[in-house]
Amino acid sequence: MTDQLLNERELDFLLYELLDTTALLERSRYAEHDRAVFDATLRTAHGIAAEYFAPHNQKGDHEEPTFDGERVRLIPETKRAWDAFAEAGFLAAHHDGADGGLQLPEVILRASMAYFNAANIATVAYSFLTIGSANLVKSFASDNLRERFLPAMLDGRSSGTMALTEPGQGSALGDLRTTARPAADGSYRIFGQKMFISGGDHDLTENIVHMVLARIEGAPAGTKGISLFLVPKFLVDADGNPSERNDVALAGLLHKMGYRNTTSTVLNFGEQDGAIGYLVGEANKGLSYMFQMMNEARIGVALGASVLAYQSFVYALDYARERPQGRLPGAKDPLAPQVRIVEHADVRRMLLQQKVYAEGSLALCLYASSLFEDAHTAPTAEERQDAGELLDLLIPMVKSYPSRYGVIASDIGIQVLGGSGYIREYPLEQFYRDNRLNPIHEGTEGIHGLDLLGRKLGQRDGAGFRQFLALTHSAIEASHTDARCADLGAALGVALNHLQQATTALREQVAADANLGLANATSYLDLFGRVVVGWLWLRMAGIASRALQTGATGSEADFYHGKLQAARYFMDWELAPTQALTRLLIQGNRVSFDMQDRWF
Repeated sequence: MTDQLLNERELDFLLYELLDTTALLERSRYAEHDRAVFDATLRTAHGIAAEYFAPHNQKGDHEEPTFDGERVRLIPETKRAWDAFAEAGFLAAHHDGADGGLQLPEVILRASMAYFNAANIATVAYSFLTIGSANLVKSFASDNLRERFLPAMLDGRSSGTMALTEPGQGSALGDLRTTARPAADGSYRIFGQKMFISGGDHDLTENIVHMVLARIEGAPAGTKGISLFLVPKFLVDADGNPSERNDVALAGLLHKMGYRNTTSTVLNFGEQDGAIGYLVGEANKGLSYMFQMMNEARIGVALGASVLAYQSFVYALDYARERPQGRLPGAKDPLAPQVRIVEHADVRRMLLQQKVYAEGSLALCLYASSLFEDAHTAPTAEERQDAGELLDLLIPMVKSYPSRYGVIASDIGIQVLGGSGYIREYPLEQFYRDNRLNPIHEGTEGIHGLDLLGRKLGQRDGAGFRQFLALTHSAIEASHTDARCADLGAALGVALNHLQQATTALREQVAADANLGLANATSYLDLFGRVVVGWLWLRMAGIASRALQTGATGSEADFYHGKLQAARYFMDWELAPTQALTRLLIQGNRVSFDMQDRWF
């Protein structure tokens, strides 16, 4: 079986043909870079991922972290992987050169992270969380806090977490009960319990920086009274060196079906005199700050789901090309040699379905990363605003589509392997277990459906939605002059019309009765996600068609023909349900809404 992590040709296609990442070199921030630097970064990521992360992926799954009441222990390979990642500069890769960073574009960092996710998604989670926490500190913390805590987070001496969920409160953050009591020295004493905190305790680093949401005593109820605090595991001196233990205690480890080498923790803040915490930014604005990390994490979780889907596809394809089984339906001679299962039409159907989910999801995540980049470094304020508005609209689909269909791709991979798919001698069953967490990580589909329909569509008078419509119409119009793509564009045009009809109807329903109007928000989210990914497949098909027109041959021609066939599959099969979905949404179907608890 293959030990391939990702197809480098696929990444090149997405980064340099679909997204034109080299155009970033024209921006002053990246003027000292060139494509060779980008490619070298990706090769370094691939090499470290293959050497330090991939070899212990199954071992970390089998030998979970343990807690003896005093200390958490992980398999030693995890520490070596953390050190290799940090020493190569990936924790600080996108930060300014003056801060010790490599000043790399966001999309190159996330493409690099794709290699680590492919190699070992559980081990790289510690780095993923630290990158997001450090970004939060850099963006909103005071100069004093940045000077004391950020350097150690960028060089790997400290890791980071996001501490939101409580035992009694998950997504309903407005009801959280963790409290913050002001102290005379300007710090706060934090009291409360947080649950499902990934990376909340471990032995990888000297310190752990918890980014904690809490309510200052006397603050308003609901989300308007939430503040953000930096709460270290160990207090630090003026130079950032760890000193005495803070009043943060590990209450226990939780045991997940996947991501098993990532500690999932219950943390108690303030078992004694209160955990010392430092207010980040202004009081009562903590949730708005935390949304930065949450949105980064949503793209990151989706990227992990995409890569696990891609891994599932790669292994299934390799197996199908090697495994002889049966004969084609038209074969009459029972003594004829068996064919490889890839020659069976139904197996190719499954592989094609995996391909459109995996490659479409990966394209979506890297496109979102490019929008994140543009929102921060595009040349004009208008371009930055447009990118930010479009990304804000698309975040629910970016998080939910790869998470939902990535699990299906992993499930299909098990089906392709048959009996070999669900035994631990092959990695497919672990890919599925790891991937099954992603539809819950960083918000369920239901949460993102409500966010999209109840809030995102109407933001700034629908500016983001209008942008998306314009971009999609432009791609459809461009396809009309391409014989290979005209029918694909027409199919997407029908689905886009369905989306517009459903959007108009649902917004009217929500205005009339929010409870009823939002009852089918998750189905609307799925409809929107299919159209967004369809738009990306149409763009990819156009690129492939032009490459074939200009004379691509050999393996390059095969690559582009594969893109076109996958786009055709998507338009024919994955957009087909949009008509039925739209009909039900326009009706305001009440079946689920009217179901009564006692009828179950």
